[in-house]
Amino acid sequence: MRKTTYYIVPVSVGHYENFPVASLLLPASLREPVGVIYRFARSADDIADEGDDPAELRLRKLAQYRAQLLAIGSGETPVEPLFQDVARIASEHGLPLALFRDLLDAFAQDVVKSRYADFAEVLEYCRRSANPVGRLLLHLFKQTSKTNLRDSDAICTALQLINFWQDVALDWDKGRVYLPQDEMRRFGVGEEHLREQRCDDAWGALMRFQCERARELMLTGTPLAESLQGRISLEIRATVQGGLRILEKIAGAGYDVFRRRPVLRWFDWPLLLARAL
Repeated sequence: MRKTTYYIVPVSVGHYENFPVASLLLPASLREPVGVIYRFARSADDIADEGDDPAELRLRKLAQYRAQLLAIGSGETPVEPLFQDVARIASEHGLPLALFRDLLDAFAQDVVKSRYADFAEVLEYCRRSANPVGRLLLHLFKQTSKTNLRDSDAICTALQLINFWQDVALDWDKGRVYLPQDEMRRFGVGEEHLREQRCDDAWGALMRFQCERARELMLTGTPLAESLQGRISLEIRATVQGGLRILEKIAGAGYDVFRRRPVLRWFDWPLLLARAL
């Protein structure tokens, strides 16, 4: 996966780089459970992504995480503090353990899968790597209507896609390509573009297509902010604006994400908050 920023406060965590993790805008009562979710995701993501462990060992460690979740689901008391916290917040807030398992599935997939045949495969990855985070937050907020879940999925998937496109070069260095292989062929882009950091017209057209699709998906989820109230609504609007701002920066760089990775800087936040209000 790769790294995330929770709604307002930028925090790095795998492909979560444009998501929220314990923002000051969250109600105080929810900051601790959100922090537990973050620690679970970050630690599991690090198993999949960091260090020099061989793939087999990474998968075994992730399997141990899964075993701990199964134990929690069976009513057993975990030994490790992290899973004690997961068990507690899951019980207190009615959080589905299946969403935690989905995250583990995505992390494990990153260990064994490095190419995606088409956009449907990418979306299926996003369903497990990104959407569970938004759904867990909605469970914390007690706002899990079908419409809210659908809109949250749209925002989270869009954020994941945006993180893919800003991190094309970083992922290539890890041996991964999230760009759909069939769309690369359609636009005349090959892996030599990634290897040579070639930003020609074909590359620009492919990235423009990917970014515009992510933007459209993000906008379809914006009604979520209108269905919620107060600071949570502002968090969501600011998160959406953060993702859209990254897309603006990618376009502003001429889609050359090899030489200039677009990120949010401190001076972007007043603009994002102004757009969110």
